[in-house]
Amino acid sequence: MLNALLVMSGIAVLLGAVLGYAAIKFRVEGNPLVDKIDAILPQTQCGQCGYPGCKPYATALAADEADINRCPPGGEEGIRKLAELLNKEFIPFGGDTNAPKPKSVALIDENTCIGCTLCIQACPVDAIVGAAKQMHTVVTGECTGCELCVAPCPVDCISMIVIQEKITNWKWKYPIYALTPAQ
Repeated sequence: MLNALLVMSGIAVLLGAVLGYAAIKFRVEGNPLVDKIDAILPQTQCGQCGYPGCKPYATALAADEADINRCPPGGEEGIRKLAELLNKEFIPFGGDTNAPKPKSVALIDENTCIGCTLCIQACPVDAIVGAAKQMHTVVTGECTGCELCVAPCPVDCISMIVIQEKITNWKWKYPIYALTPAQ
């Protein structure tokens, strides 16, 4: 019994050493440009750009396989930052890209909700809470307004509510360099 334990321990140490060496020897470096682009994107993971999330879109931008104007949640400010980072010309929304929508959050009609959990599964940022066969609700501070929860709902109890602009949530729409006179 003791011999078997020692043999198994020896094999485990040997395999651990081989895996450790392989992890160091064959390590794949990520593209630092992808990380910089990903930091600019809004991280809504909404798929409105045509990619399944912000990281795949950042990878496509770094490989010059996508236009910089495909992220509606990032708005024109995001396009300007991407253009500056990638040394490209600013391209406004238009053509085959979705224009930005007003900021909104999901609202679940709690009287209609049947607790199917399909909206929870669809939410990319875990902004919907609830349990199976129980009422669900949206954590409005976490909701990005991506609308991915609306389509899977079988009873149409989810609606998108536009967030009205107030002094508490107002944001300057133009970057400061857009207001400086041209030289």
